[in-house]
Amino acid sequence: MTKLNSQTNSTGDIREQAAGGVLHIDLDALAANWRTLRDHAGSAETAAVVKANAYGTGIEKAVPALSQAGCRTFFVAHLSEAIRARAVAPEAMIYVLNGLFTGTSPTYAEHDLRPVLGSFEEIEEWVGFCRAQSRKLKAAIHVDTGMNRLGLTVQQGLTLKDRGDLEDFGNALLMSHFVSAEESDNPLNAQQIEAFEAVRSSLPDIPASLPNSSGIFLRNKPAYELVRPGYALYGGNPTPSRDNPMRPVVRLEGRIVQLRWVEAEHTVGYNGRWLALEKRRIATLSVGYADGYPRAASARGKSGEALLAGMALVAGQSCSFAGNVSMDLITVDVTDVPEGRVKRGDTVTLIGGELTVDEVGRRAGTIGYEILTNLGARYARAYRGGEG
Repeated sequence: MTKLNSQTNSTGDIREQAAGGVLHIDLDALAANWRTLRDHAGSAETAAVVKANAYGTGIEKAVPALSQAGCRTFFVAHLSEAIRARAVAPEAMIYVLNGLFTGTSPTYAEHDLRPVLGSFEEIEEWVGFCRAQSRKLKAAIHVDTGMNRLGLTVQQGLTLKDRGDLEDFGNALLMSHFVSAEESDNPLNAQQIEAFEAVRSSLPDIPASLPNSSGIFLRNKPAYELVRPGYALYGGNPTPSRDNPMRPVVRLEGRIVQLRWVEAEHTVGYNGRWLALEKRRIATLSVGYADGYPRAASARGKSGEALLAGMALVAGQSCSFAGNVSMDLITVDVTDVPEGRVKRGDTVTLIGGELTVDEVGRRAGTIGYEILTNLGARYARAYRGGEG
């Protein structure tokens, strides 16, 4: 049976009523998305990337829901995130993507975590720690095949087979990361696969991982032993040129704190960047960029113009923002919504329905990843499904 719970069971309703915005998170949809990705991954194990607080949905809720669905391996960006994930997934394999910071090896060992090693310096530090502990602690090795951020070069990767010190730790995974997997025809994909395959062929006994969310859907994809979806788990479209195969996971509602009429030739918001050409009705929402809603979604121009700006669904009707998104407030033009269908205290949809995370990102001149990972701490969070 589906269960609904808020941040605290006893005061959940009060917190939602008092909050400027309510973030609804569907843990059943999250688990269903993981199973969809698993089914597309063939024989490869399907991990889950839960960095950035599980893309804004909450590590402490998302990780147990994914574990319950069958996920056994998780990736985070920072050691602090890994410790949080370990607390709710005591049996899982947990990798830290951003490398081994100097002196942190004891913390990895204490919590049974696995660093992703991206340089010879990191490998040598991990090897030294393993030797000192007389333990073969597990780690991954990252080979850069085109991103030019982290990882050994391909040339360095090809020399790994000659390094005797690899035998001093448990080399559990060889990995790389796609640059443009969401662009299925981008020639970089084939170039990266070829480069990674060269390194992988030199170390055939080490499990390998390359596909991310979009990589799982590439034609002629190399699944290897493990795939690492992230964005798609949370409802983002891994196939931007096609229909989204994933279920939406988050829905954001903002509360109307005031309705007012703005006279013709008057402006709305900071700096007067939005002008009412005729009398317009404005709803002010108790959500702003301090809550993580992007200021770049501001509407600047004149009423009635087709602006690429933020939108809200008010009583089921699409309504454009009016003026700048400010720190704590958003103003929305609701003139075309019948007066009897909107009132102070109502909630309107800022993410959900036709306003997918990808669409919200597009209207703010950014990507859905940024929308998800900026979801603010001031929202009341209402979780549906999962373990309750």
